Amino acid sequence: MDVIKLGRMSYCKALKVQERLVARTKACQSSSSPTCGSLVLVEHPPVYTTGLRSKVYSRADEERLLALGADFVRTNRGGLITFHGPGQLVAYPVLDLRQFVPEQSRRKAMLGMKWYVSSLEECVLQLLARQWGLQGHRSPHTGVWLDTRGQHRTSKVCAIGVHSSDMVTSHGLALNCSTDLAWFGQIVPCGIQGAGVTSLQEVLGRQVEVDEVGDKLVEQFQETFDCCTSPVADSVREELLEDL
Repeated sequence: MDVIKLGRMSYCKALKVQERLVARTKACQSSSSPTCGSLVLVEHPPVYTTGLRSKVYSRADEERLLALGADFVRTNRGGLITFHGPGQLVAYPVLDLRQFVPEQSRRKAMLGMKWYVSSLEECVLQLLARQWGLQGHRSPHTGVWLDTRGQHRTSKVCAIGVHSSDMVTSHGLALNCSTDLAWFGQIVPCGIQGAGVTSLQEVLGRQVEVDEVGDKLVEQFQETFDCCTSPVADSVREELLEDL
């Protein structure tokens, strides 16, 4: 898999990069040149994004959030509203799932995304445990949760929202490293009433850099999805970013 580091980039530009990668992966499906896909790592300026159920959010909601200085983008991923911003690692795997799904899970995977979402959660759970000794949790809601210091509840540290077209994935996960959590106070994150949001910085009590976490995520992704990764060639990166 190619690893594509975009640095800090607007959500809409990064979305166009995803769209180009999805098109490239689909083209390879019908050719004799197999592709394993790409893993895009990016950090966004402040932006609120909604999923397929975007009609839940009115124009007035949009204008209120725009007035805070953030962008607002309606997307085709799963899930409801969330926030992306500085201090948050965002990972967009663009995969042909038919090359990844275990045989015993293949039929179920063809009917939905359950295996894939569960694998993304497992990747983050293992990352938290191995790198920082943190015990993350699943819940009835998609994502990964951590116990919050000084509070008797768990809070979401990683949101997951994905999309699949012809078994090619897009969108992905957002892991709060040192994110300003005040941005989440303006919304009901992921539509879950009463749920908290946390970050690695809040839990560990120290600054956690996005680049540091990104490298560790790539290592864990390789193990969870049983693949090899390498940095994308400069020429490929330039082609993906052309005219954005």
